[in-house]
Amino acid sequence: MHAALLIGPRHDIGSHAAEWLDTLASFDIELYCDGQLMDRGHASNVLDGPLSAVRHLVELLSRDPDNLPLAAGEIVASGTLTRALPVKAGETWTTKLNGIRLEGISLRFC
Repeated sequence: MHAALLIGPRHDIGSHAAEWLDTLASFDIELYCDGQLMDRGHASNVLDGPLSAVRHLVELLSRDPDNLPLAAGEIVASGTLTRALPVKAGETWTTKLNGIRLEGISLRFC
């Protein structure tokens, strides 16, 4: 099994923190394989949204004497909003995001 991590552009949250908090808890995603809708997901599929999942992790680590807290620059995978589906060589998988100002992705498997 292979895993990949895609990191998109950074977004300046600044004075829009409250808007991002709401948006990260309420957006939807559609997952397509070769143009066919395969699954839909919602931000709440990961502990009421990805940011809530990270907040939960931070709180757990703050009470854990055996593990260090998160450090600046660490990458956290907060979970997946859709089911994990098998992929085959030659397929193109794409996403469409609704309710959030982020672009979807397109991946072609070789």
